[in-house]
Amino acid sequence: MTDRRSPAPSAIAETLQLGASVSTLRRQWRWFAAAAALIVIVVVSFAVLRSGNDQVRYQTAKVERGNLIVIVTATGTLQPTNQVDVGSELSGIVKSVGVDYNDMVKVGQVLARLDTTKLEAQVLQSGAALKAAAARVREAEASENEMRRKLARAKELFDQKFISEEALVTAQAAADRAVATLQSARSQAEQAQATLEVDRTNLAKSVIRSPINGIVLSRKVEPGQTVAATLQTPVLFTLAEDLTKMELHVDVDEADIGEVQRGQSATFTVSAYPGRDFPSRVTDVRNAAKTVSGVVTYETVLAVDNADLALRPGMTGTANITVNRLNDVLLVPNAALRFVPPAPATQEKRSFVSRLLPIPPHRTPEVGKAGSDRRHQQVWSLEDGKPVAIAVTVGASDGRRTEIVAGNVKPGLEVLTDVLQAAK
Repeated sequence: MTDRRSPAPSAIAETLQLGASVSTLRRQWRWFAAAAALIVIVVVSFAVLRSGNDQVRYQTAKVERGNLIVIVTATGTLQPTNQVDVGSELSGIVKSVGVDYNDMVKVGQVLARLDTTKLEAQVLQSGAALKAAAARVREAEASENEMRRKLARAKELFDQKFISEEALVTAQAAADRAVATLQSARSQAEQAQATLEVDRTNLAKSVIRSPINGIVLSRKVEPGQTVAATLQTPVLFTLAEDLTKMELHVDVDEADIGEVQRGQSATFTVSAYPGRDFPSRVTDVRNAAKTVSGVVTYETVLAVDNADLALRPGMTGTANITVNRLNDVLLVPNAALRFVPPAPATQEKRSFVSRLLPIPPHRTPEVGKAGSDRRHQQVWSLEDGKPVAIAVTVGASDGRRTEIVAGNVKPGLEVLTDVLQAAK
């Protein structure tokens, strides 16, 4: 007989609780799906409305009349107008040094002395050799006088038929040899005299003197030091003639050297005096090129007045050379010449998803420029809210503004320089 038992009360309760949990979970998912759908609708609506209401806004600047100063910037070092390296032609030991750094010196002033013991001995030796050569000259003169008299007597005897012709020839030969000996002795005396002069000159050069009036920039020798003058003359002192007149040697880039001319005015600054501009003038533009790391430059010399002695040799100066000065010309910012408007909006051709993703505006390629002719360019202005290109011919530029030589632009015209963020 089958036993049919009714479910236990605990099993029924568990079944009822499980059904209630599933029902609650389903209701929560419905609310979550409804909220997500509402958010999507709001975002899409906002994106669509925004895409239809956006407008491009531009930054502008006015065309104006003014003065334009074109400069070329270059860097170099300050140098004395006349700088002399003083060395020694002789080798020896430095006996004494008479000057130090920054000492003022005069022409002929003793800078240093070398030990002269060996040089004085050479002078004595050369003097003795000269005396011996002089004695030989006197001896040769006496012999030449004797042989000349014997020759005269031999000629008289030969005319009287008292001696033979051979005796006359012998007397003539002896006289000729006496003349040659005298000439050789005189030559040796001259050579001894020259040797004495050289030794005396070397002795005089052992005293190193200043060749100019000026100031001692550097001293590279000390007493007791050995000077070796072999293939190259050692530099012992560096002198500057006049520090009140100096030169600034700058390296001008090859792209700018064509505009730099002799006589142009310039100013320069040095790190020692920030905020102070020193006046100068171009005195020389040299043709020799210098290439450093593939950059070609040309050395340009600027004259500098240093009456207050504020500037010192070796300082680094940054010069601004005024190569052109224009008054009352039409000027536009360089940003206006570089400006290119964005491409027209084409949102109607974009998909629904692409409208939701912002993309940067595209730029159209530059037009209206005649190839590599940099003088023919264009600026943009607004007409009926749309950018319109205006062809212009440009002139000089100072790096911020450019001269307009020709074109349909007038002072006060608003030209476009940049694109601002789209209006919302």
